[in-house]
Amino acid sequence: MNLSWLLRARRWAHNPPSMGRVKFVLAIVAICVLLFAIERVWGWPDWLTPERPGRAPR
Repeated sequence: MNLSWLLRARRWAHNPPSMGRVKFVLAIVAICVLLFAIERVWGWPDWLTPERPGRAPR
């Protein structure tokens, strides 16, 4: 670890984030995990897959 990370950790130890911010970050992480799980179970829908345009005819 370099010195800047240690100073950041010290600052967080002295002034931890509020409980509201912690809940907000955990909610965002939970939404991401939920979306990942849904995608793994049902797969990616074909209508959301972009199609590559073909080469223009000469």
